[in-house]
Amino acid sequence: MTVLINDKTRVLVQGITGREGQFHTQAMRGYGTKVLAGTTPGKGGQEVEGIPVFDNVIEATEEFPEINASIIFVPARFAADAVNEALDAKLEVVVAITEHIPLHDEMKFVALAHQQGSYIIGPNTPGVISPGMCKLGIMPAHVFKPGQIGLISRSGTLTYEVAASLSGAGFGQSTAIGLGGDPITGMSFIDALRLFETDDNTSAVVMIGEIGGSAEEEAAEYIKEHITKPVVAYVAGRTAPKGKRMGHAGAIVSGTSGTADSKMAALRDASVTVIERPIDVDEALQTLLKS
Repeated sequence: MTVLINDKTRVLVQGITGREGQFHTQAMRGYGTKVLAGTTPGKGGQEVEGIPVFDNVIEATEEFPEINASIIFVPARFAADAVNEALDAKLEVVVAITEHIPLHDEMKFVALAHQQGSYIIGPNTPGVISPGMCKLGIMPAHVFKPGQIGLISRSGTLTYEVAASLSGAGFGQSTAIGLGGDPITGMSFIDALRLFETDDNTSAVVMIGEIGGSAEEEAAEYIKEHITKPVVAYVAGRTAPKGKRMGHAGAIVSGTSGTADSKMAALRDASVTVIERPIDVDEALQTLLKS
């Protein structure tokens, strides 16, 4: 088993004719991802790297009914429409790479996805990868290796750093999920933890959180009640000044809410191994898996 995507995933690229869409389509195909079609309104009938382009998602899925996942490289002002198209087509996994999507648009399509049982990765995400099988995103694939560590992250660059450290120490990854850096994301830590808990190919989970919001504290409560596998966590942003956004739209501390200390305390209370530096992840996993 794998989480969310595998070698049976069949992909649609929304916004395939744009610069980013073309570049990352080529990279995903080079990794082995099965990209069957793309969409750009008004450009149906064209091809990109031999991939047929359609005007909309319904036309693409009628021609290729095996498509079950989409990745979106659409400008922010049109991205919500693109996500809704993918959800209307009942695609199982929708990866929204786009950042700066209006918050109220995100609220609407995330609610719709939850209602119909689809998974939205993002928005503002590097994507998701099951190493050796499928890459649905913009991450540098060479730092990921097949293995049994589930990786969940709010930060793109920290995902790559931790994955490289894990791979270098011999800890491959079953699946790595970039939740996205916005205040509202389609998948939460809890959603990902639930999937990894039931995945036979995942023996331990690494969480990369950050200041702002309450997602990590909520995950800690869920871990207490439902997770039996070892969990290692790192929380970024301990030195960030209160009230100032640091990088991600969701990474902001107001008063005593959303601090790194409160998140780390909640995770420790849930018997999660909390590390001080990303580079410490290897040693923490070695200790946990030996025991």
